[in-house]
Amino acid sequence: MTTERMHIQGFYDPATGTISYVLADPQARQAAVIDAVLDLDPKSGQLSTTSADRIAAYLHAQGWQLQWILETHAHADHLSAAQYLRHQLGGQVAMGERIRDVQRVFRSVFHFEPGFVPDGRQFDRLFAADEVFQVGQLSVTALWVPGHTPADMAYQVQDGPGEAGAVFVGDTLFMPDVGTARADFPGGDAAQLYRSIHQLLALPGDTRLFMCHDYPPAGREPAWECTVADQRRSNIHVHDGVREADFVHMRQARDATLAMPTLILPSVQINVRAGKLPPAQDDGRIYIQLPVNALGAGAGQPLPPGLGQGPGADS
Repeated sequence: MTTERMHIQGFYDPATGTISYVLADPQARQAAVIDAVLDLDPKSGQLSTTSADRIAAYLHAQGWQLQWILETHAHADHLSAAQYLRHQLGGQVAMGERIRDVQRVFRSVFHFEPGFVPDGRQFDRLFAADEVFQVGQLSVTALWVPGHTPADMAYQVQDGPGEAGAVFVGDTLFMPDVGTARADFPGGDAAQLYRSIHQLLALPGDTRLFMCHDYPPAGREPAWECTVADQRRSNIHVHDGVREADFVHMRQARDATLAMPTLILPSVQINVRAGKLPPAQDDGRIYIQLPVNALGAGAGQPLPPGLGQGPGADS
């Protein structure tokens, strides 16, 4: 009888196309959750925990202790449920140490309160590139894969000597028929993304890759697992033979056509805080900001005449 050494379960959120994961060592009864979703209705501002509760119920049913709550990056398309799961189940909230760079950029975009310090202290643990940690007896390596954002991490899991293992790639790669992540967010870089992707594609061909998102073409059901060999053979953006210069040209041209994600402004201001909401205002209510002309093609542009509210705006 073979005893399972590494268990992976994906949870697909159709509203955001996100796949959250439970990674567990069943023998040690220890688990990590990767890229958990906190549900937000952008029309009403209502928060709910339906997606995170599915994960919590699964962990309870298995009888596993939550050891880590891992983020691959500060997501622009969903809010993190890290703090909710931490409150419910314990564990440490962690991501890559370059989140400090992202915090510094967005502190000014959102004009965060003076008490917000962009040094990563909001997280329980910040991983350096190639740092190794444990989920039970599983060894996990934090791989720095910048390009989509400066702080992106992938998590490589080894389930035994000589085993190919698995990698949670975040937004660095999508399924082969979808391609790769955009690189036009603040601090993103298409050339850097290409090199990060090839760091992953240099792994053994049978290494299992787990995507953070899927946006399936018409006629295909959502999917989130493939291999390095699959990506090298058929990724529409970076299959074998695609040169860096060609990828950068494609990525920059494509990114110029893309709208900002629906939830980027609420998501980023929560996610750089490790999933914590901003502090309550004087009226006791918590507000998520919508800065005007902060991102996208019109970033930094002056407001149309008559719309300003600064000194003398009504004169």
